[in-house]
Amino acid sequence: MTRIALIAHDDEKPEMIDFAESYQSYLSTVDIVCTGTTGQRIAEATGLEVERKQSGPLGGDMEIGAEAANDRIDGIVFLRDPLTAQPHEPDISALLRICDVHDTPLATTRTAAEYVLEGLAREDGHELG
Repeated sequence: MTRIALIAHDDEKPEMIDFAESYQSYLSTVDIVCTGTTGQRIAEATGLEVERKQSGPLGGDMEIGAEAANDRIDGIVFLRDPLTAQPHEPDISALLRICDVHDTPLATTRTAAEYVLEGLAREDGHELG
């Protein structure tokens, strides 16, 4: 089954919730893994079942990176706040590097996230539009 990771920095969480609501029909057909608070907010807003890892600053980004390194993630949507310094920036950089090394699709903007989801849905035989 397709497995998608959803991660969002605090200022981007409302956008992630909107994204999950917009694609709820498709997301209900895949396994979703999230960092802690993002997963909680998505589950509360949509009723989608999510596997929650630790919060990003507590190691959640690294947990998802480990899954990407072990080919257990098919795509990652990471809505980052590019204007705010993050205390766990080394973990974020490591996650981005792991995605590059393992050729894991990664989107860091809403538009890119829509393209990644469309590609994964097409592979699953779904149409999003």
